[in-house]
Amino acid sequence: MNRFRSLNFSLVVLVFVIMIFSSILSGLILFILIRCDFLSYIRVTPRLFLMIGLIVSTIIGTILTFPIGKHFLRPLNQLIEATQEVAKGNFNVKVKELKKNYEIDKLIRSFNIMTNELSSIEMFRKDFINNFSHEFRTPIVSIRGFARQLKNSTLTDEMRKEYIDIIIRESERLTNMSSNILLLTKLENQEIVTDKKLFSLDEQIRNCILLLQMEWERKDISFNIELDSVEYYGNEEMLSHVWLNLLGNAIKFSHNGGEIKVKCCNEGNYIKIKISDNGIGMNDDTRHQVFEKFYQGDSSRSSEGNGLGLSLVKRTVDLCEGKINVKSRLGKGTDIAIRLPN
Repeated sequence: MNRFRSLNFSLVVLVFVIMIFSSILSGLILFILIRCDFLSYIRVTPRLFLMIGLIVSTIIGTILTFPIGKHFLRPLNQLIEATQEVAKGNFNVKVKELKKNYEIDKLIRSFNIMTNELSSIEMFRKDFINNFSHEFRTPIVSIRGFARQLKNSTLTDEMRKEYIDIIIRESERLTNMSSNILLLTKLENQEIVTDKKLFSLDEQIRNCILLLQMEWERKDISFNIELDSVEYYGNEEMLSHVWLNLLGNAIKFSHNGGEIKVKCCNEGNYIKIKISDNGIGMNDDTRHQVFEKFYQGDSSRSSEGNGLGLSLVKRTVDLCEGKINVKSRLGKGTDIAIRLPN
């Protein structure tokens, strides 16, 4: 069916129709000339008669071809103009689709998809540069300021040690931010999960808890762990970043002596992972924007990270075709539940 609706077939039919129509019309004109005895004034041989017919037919066919050809070439000209706009850096240009199954319409649809993607990339680039420059400027200014203070000969050893610790902490923040930005950029440009394999999800979560042992022991945090034996087919490294980010947040925003609950189990066709803490929690405004890049909420949370961790988590869960839900009450704690297709 598509073969008969293609542009090539339509053009062949169109040329055939023009030829037939011009032949009929030229024949009709010659018939009228003969009928009205216009040709009796000149001596018309069969060869001359045929030549007159061909000339008339060619003229009529050419006249008919101009408007019809212009009609067929209009979308192509629009596409050329739109391409020139894209070359100038305007990615918001669109070409009206023909709503037909012609090759040119497929080309227009592909062009519009391309401009949408380019527009999204451009918006992401501008947003990234603005946020990137702002977030990087803060620790750099801090490092530069305290480094200059270290040149002060009147500083006590205690103050000097404090300034060095601040510089180390800010440089680690820069390192973490750079790693998260690179990983997030990779995930933003990724549409499918690669390097899949079957692995023990509960064992992976246990290992992530152990990797963060120094942090939760420093705050005397206890864990309530309920991990069923669950195997998952996916990218092990990507999901490792998810658990490290969620557990790291639960530890950072928990009070000293707090408790973190971690649960993993099968629920029908899904695997459910839930991480809960009884820490500082968040208000509704923060909860609704918590997955946005560089968003850090109120001042009680902004000093604890760079606002990229949960963006990484959300993008990874989306790539895994899963769902993530956040429940939180200010001063009561936060529950984060993830459902992954099994």
